[in-house]
Amino acid sequence: MVQGSTRRMKCIQILMGVCNGASYLPAQLDSLAAQDLSDWRLLASDDSTNDASRRVIEKFQADQPQQVEIIQGPRQGFAANYLSLLRQAEPGPLAFADQDDVWISEKLSRAATALHQVSDGHPALYCARVQPWDSARGTLQRPMPALSRPPSLRNALIENVAAGNTIVLNSAAAELARELAAKTPSVFAHDWWLYQVIIGAGGTVLHDSGPPVVQYRQHSGNVMGSGRGFAAQVRRKKAVLQRAFADRLTQNAAALQIARDHLTPENALLFDAFEAARASSGLTQLREFSRLGIYRQSRVGTAGFLGAAALGLV
Repeated sequence: MVQGSTRRMKCIQILMGVCNGASYLPAQLDSLAAQDLSDWRLLASDDSTNDASRRVIEKFQADQPQQVEIIQGPRQGFAANYLSLLRQAEPGPLAFADQDDVWISEKLSRAATALHQVSDGHPALYCARVQPWDSARGTLQRPMPALSRPPSLRNALIENVAAGNTIVLNSAAAELARELAAKTPSVFAHDWWLYQVIIGAGGTVLHDSGPPVVQYRQHSGNVMGSGRGFAAQVRRKKAVLQRAFADRLTQNAAALQIARDHLTPENALLFDAFEAARASSGLTQLREFSRLGIYRQSRVGTAGFLGAAALGLV
């Protein structure tokens, strides 16, 4: 069944950013080896300083029939590591993997089946739900919810719904991402950037609302956690008050400006209007955001964004 449903997909190159992950890598690498779609190859970029990550991957490399390549990372943070991987990726479809998760065995085949529905040459990004996993306690938490509203640039400008550890790009989307990565010096987060540029360019974003495809390990070293629970809510509100969210939007805008020639005319106008609204203040800003139809997936989330705007924090 997998071969029939994925017959048009070329070999999927998996891009994995690594940084001092030796204790987590074996479980993730074992889950790659267990994929029911075996036509993949791995490119790992190692940002580690003094742990055994490279040795763990080299052992996996020796045991696997698939191609496994290890390169030196730029050591400028996780987003820079993934941009570097994109710049060095080979033509063809791309998947993104964190070093510390566990993939379910049909993760790649589900992505390939979904992307098979999109016409050749049309950029498409597949993403899916994850299930937060407290590996220290051995417990799985409630899965992330399915989307309540469709993906669009109106959503992507203020919220990321494409979890990086689930993203798979078809060949056309991967080609666009590689081209733009070569021109883009930095991004806040590679997955949010990919959501913005693919949807902004008129591509298709397919969010799989089925069972989660990744056990998303939660631990003290997470760069990005699941963002759930009271403590996470408090941290998020504090970050907004400290203008961290506004800074992220500014970083996103700088990266999206580089991609502006690839945006559809409608999305280019939307992006310009959004940035003009951010530059305004008070009731004018709120009125413009409302007129543009900017939204998050939940009403509470949208209200939170508008509340931050009312305080001049976006």
